[in-house]
Amino acid sequence: MLTRRNEKNGDSLSILGFGCMRFPMKGSSIDEERSIAMIRDSIDKGVNYFDTAYFYHNGKSESLLGEALSGGYREKVKIATKLPPFMVSKLEGAKKIFGTQLRKLQTDYIDYYLLHMLPDKTTFDRMVSIGVISWLEELKRNGIIKNLGFSFHGGKADFVELIEAYPWDFCQIQYNYLDENKQATKSGLQLAHSLGIPVIVMEPLRGGKLVTNLPDEVLAEFRKYDNKRTPAEWALRWIWNHPEVNVILSGMSDEEQLAENIRIASDAEANSLSDEELQVFERVKTIMQERTKIPCTACGYCMPCPSGVNIPGCFAAYNNKYLLKDKNSRFKYMQTLGVVSKKPAFASLCTECGKCEKHCPQKIEIRKELKTVKKEMEGVFYKLAVNITRKFIKIK
Repeated sequence: MLTRRNEKNGDSLSILGFGCMRFPMKGSSIDEERSIAMIRDSIDKGVNYFDTAYFYHNGKSESLLGEALSGGYREKVKIATKLPPFMVSKLEGAKKIFGTQLRKLQTDYIDYYLLHMLPDKTTFDRMVSIGVISWLEELKRNGIIKNLGFSFHGGKADFVELIEAYPWDFCQIQYNYLDENKQATKSGLQLAHSLGIPVIVMEPLRGGKLVTNLPDEVLAEFRKYDNKRTPAEWALRWIWNHPEVNVILSGMSDEEQLAENIRIASDAEANSLSDEELQVFERVKTIMQERTKIPCTACGYCMPCPSGVNIPGCFAAYNNKYLLKDKNSRFKYMQTLGVVSKKPAFASLCTECGKCEKHCPQKIEIRKELKTVKKEMEGVFYKLAVNITRKFIKIK
């Protein structure tokens, strides 16, 4: 297992991190015996970074990880878990969540603690105003948390604001060959690195979509170069080729996936892909772009929208539904654009002012396309569902 050094604190982190959101299942419950065996096997083979969260597996992920790390394994690894700002309206709520997390994880400290799905600086400022950040800093001074960071699923402009707003110990972003110019983007990755902020990458396979839902033309391009290398290996090697990336998180749900990822992580050095291999990715991305419904590059020139619409985010969610046949696309759309941000940012908020279209380099008829997104992604009771969910998830 290769490692990369966290230059900020000296930690030697396995380049493969175990994402604890997709444990093997037995019916509707976690297959605890298999999951614990996989976790311990991965540690024995060099994995030392485990990422979980308060509500993964309906709140059971942290408990499972805590059990798996009992009996001497805890001291061998780094635990990352998360505080969900969208569930916190008062400091007491954050303290309640954190206490529950320590109990579930059977530990008295957290190595890497994140603000979960921090969407924008406004939400960060709210965490500051209710005392959450100063409390987390106190926990850090007392050694109860070792590193403070955030995970991110927004647009480039918001990422830049957030990364420059606070002396973060690390950050976690979605990054893969399909999302190179989306969300935090490659320039965001490079900015974090230039600021000395370690980067953890999530969704390297887009929840498996870059393995099981690829167009036949893409698979043909990969096979033309190397008939034995799987789509998963292509995708992981592309990310590990970036020296700015410290750890890739993979949610491994069976022993075969674990074995393959550990094998790849044994020799996936930074800057190791050849020019020929990089050209394969360029051809693949061209194929993907040609199959994309709306030719948005997420450049952000259309932003900010006066009505609060996250235009690139809306288009990305719509494109993913068709490009990768994502069955959960509507749920993800509601989650990221309706529920967890400070303010909703979905397509139907558009007032058709037209300001965005004047700045779009791709000359997209944005108002027309947002109507299409609304029709495909929202439904009759969408706004009601968003409002109810936003109220429901708040912890007083």
